Amino acid sequence: MPRKIVITSFGFLHSDQPPAADLVVDLRPYRDPHISPELRDLTARDPAVRRAVLTTPGIRQLIDTTVASLRDTARDHRGSTYRVAVGCAGGRHRAPTVADSIADGLQTFAKVTVTHRDLRKAVVHR
Repeated sequence: MPRKIVITSFGFLHSDQPPAADLVVDLRPYRDPHISPELRDLTARDPAVRRAVLTTPGIRQLIDTTVASLRDTARDHRGSTYRVAVGCAGGRHRAPTVADSIADGLQTFAKVTVTHRDLRKAVVHR
């Protein structure tokens, strides 16, 4: 039976701790769409946000590497649940976009569940 992978996107600014996970992917070093006023109030559900995140230098490579790593891990540990937390500052732009992209890359390989913990929370003003 394929491994079950649970992916949770989140914002580091909403909690002192990331969700419990076997792997935490920290997207804070990558360009934040929040800096663009036209994207700030949007979320990963908006095509403009997804486009901005997925064209960020290094993001596609990070997604591909994470998917490959999770496939290797799943081959070695069949039958158990593996938890992945994908975080950015606010949890509305980068984290949910990347979490969904990682899940897309694993759909034919494992049973994948994605939750966006902070997607609907208010914009964090910094």
